[in-house]
Amino acid sequence: MRRREFITLLGGAAAAWPLRANAQQPKLPIVGFLGSGTPANQGLSSSAFAQRLRELGWIEGRTFALEYRWTEGRSERYAEFAAEFVRLKVDVIFTTGTPAAVAAKRATSLIPIVFAGAANPVGGGLVASLGRPGGNLTGLSSQNAEVASKRLELLREAIPSLHRLAVLVNIDNSAVVQELDEIQAAARALGLTVAPLETRQAEDILPAFKAIEHRADALYVPMDGLTINQRVHINTSALVARLPTMHGIRAQLEGGGLMSYGANTPDLFRRAGDFVDKILRGAKPGDIPVEQPTKFDFVINLITAKAFGLTVPPMLLARADEVIE
Repeated sequence: MRRREFITLLGGAAAAWPLRANAQQPKLPIVGFLGSGTPANQGLSSSAFAQRLRELGWIEGRTFALEYRWTEGRSERYAEFAAEFVRLKVDVIFTTGTPAAVAAKRATSLIPIVFAGAANPVGGGLVASLGRPGGNLTGLSSQNAEVASKRLELLREAIPSLHRLAVLVNIDNSAVVQELDEIQAAARALGLTVAPLETRQAEDILPAFKAIEHRADALYVPMDGLTINQRVHINTSALVARLPTMHGIRAQLEGGGLMSYGANTPDLFRRAGDFVDKILRGAKPGDIPVEQPTKFDFVINLITAKAFGLTVPPMLLARADEVIE
């Protein structure tokens, strides 16, 4: 073989080596994260999720890829992002809240889906049962509807004169509509009247407050992508309207919320990391039982209480997990 031909052949072989090496590298599994809010208002929870995956050996960019999509409280984006994850052929879709899980289920019956904070997985049609989910979904419930009565009891204890309760209802969220039923049942037992304020988007919030002006003693704000994203707007409007508020989670208190009671969302997200880990290692979602929250937080904002001229009973303060002052 001539020297020039040998060098040409050798150079061609060398150029092909990196291509063959790259071709042999396995594709990293992809987890699609479908968030109901923004990185700002769900940052603590999403960090807990990512941290748990790291503890279980999943290093982003090295052993798996994590694709974030944030709906920013806009319900129409759930279906859009779920469809995008299907096109990307992600290995697992992680969803936050009921609407995101519903959208993901409609988008695919094949890709495993893990939900954190679904209000009623069985009643909402996400799974067949808690113990044997079946299908391609599993995760953790938030029990939002189930603790509605507890929230009303706490609010009544803080405001003994409470008789008329307004409820901010995102009627596009089936879980919130179901929670309204629980609120109304609990309100009847306490002798309260309930005035639902229907919303679908941020632009509906101000008209809702105007509609309830001077017709309510307090406002119940269910946990929802819309209400979390618009928490400051809602709480400042409630302060102007002189309506003390009860919320589902602590993050909703920003801007002057009075109280919150509900499942600890960072804990739910952290535990969801275990579900994703099992699925990435070969487990079927339908064989993994749905779990319930084990940690609940009761938070009182004394700064807001003072702004309303409320004296929170010492016994109630003693039961709070956190007092903001």
